[in-house]
Amino acid sequence: MDATAEVGTAPWSDVWGQDDAVAALQAAASDPAAMTHAWLITGPPGSGRSTLAYAFAAALIAEPGDEHVMHQVLAGTHPDLTALRTEGVIISIKDARALVERSYFAPSLGRYRVIVMEDADRMAERTSNVLLKALEEPPERTVWVLCAPSEADLLPTIRSRVRTLRLRDPEVADVARLIVQRTGVDPAIAEQSARHAQRHIGMAQRLATDAATRVRRDETLRAVLRVRGVGDAVEVAGAIVQAATEDAKALTLERDEAERASLRRMLGIAEGAAVPPAVRGQLSALEDEQKRRATRSLRDGIDRALTDLQSMFRDVVVLQFGRDTDLINLELEPELRALAAAWTPARTLTVLDRITETRRNVEQNAAPALALESMLVTVASGRTP
Repeated sequence: MDATAEVGTAPWSDVWGQDDAVAALQAAASDPAAMTHAWLITGPPGSGRSTLAYAFAAALIAEPGDEHVMHQVLAGTHPDLTALRTEGVIISIKDARALVERSYFAPSLGRYRVIVMEDADRMAERTSNVLLKALEEPPERTVWVLCAPSEADLLPTIRSRVRTLRLRDPEVADVARLIVQRTGVDPAIAEQSARHAQRHIGMAQRLATDAATRVRRDETLRAVLRVRGVGDAVEVAGAIVQAATEDAKALTLERDEAERASLRRMLGIAEGAAVPPAVRGQLSALEDEQKRRATRSLRDGIDRALTDLQSMFRDVVVLQFGRDTDLINLELEPELRALAAAWTPARTLTVLDRITETRRNVEQNAAPALALESMLVTVASGRTP
């Protein structure tokens, strides 16, 4: 295999199911005439947007055949890669300005400097405006790669300055096969998990390898089906928030403690010793960042539950219109058929609209419990409060 062939394959080994997108980016990385200096990679959650962005960065920064540099980029340690992964609710103006400043540096070692912004949809309008000039007139050897679920999630002024690459939504069977290959789980569990995750690869893998998560999902859906009034709505909303809170704590607690211990060691503070006033600001800044991360994790967990509820009531609409070949929640088919017979399609669509509105409200900082309670009252009554 020659060096050109190596650079065409090596960075892309973790990209799965996106052959057309890989071909387009390979062509851009190897042919200046096909190159654009600002890209937007869009696709549904779990489709591999970030994985593809870093593979592209590796192909751009490394010389053909230089596996060591490619691995550095993929590991996020190469000096010519700047990445922003936000774990907060939004991308701050401060972070955006730091990216823009970095984008004007010439590459130090590689062929290009690459700026990857994951979750570019989490920019407020003021933050987006910080990027406009940098995207419109980047230095000759700087490439921006933004990632977002869809073009509609970014301002038109941003969309007009990037080349968009849309990823395809993989099939359930394809995701299931990948999960079996990666984890060795039973194919039936992999298929169920891929279906329940609505082809989100990361979530499918979590469901397939965590029985407790599968059980909690099933319990949540069945609890919502039993909601009959305000009292039930309050109880089930509280349970959903509690489950999401516990998940968020489990995901962040160990990491938070390790970060605090590392910072104390770096500052020379012994275990159990008082924090000197001169460095309290650094510890406070870390705690603030951890709180933002916890808030993001909690909201992501609630959004996941709402996405599962959307899938359930989507199945009800499918049944109401006489289709039953592509249900997401096959395990609940008897209950969903009963609901489809008892409700009108208009009522089911009202509930689906309310769930969509609730997802948006929670994303925009509404109190999760109150938002869920209001949504579940609509489930019980068929009317928006």
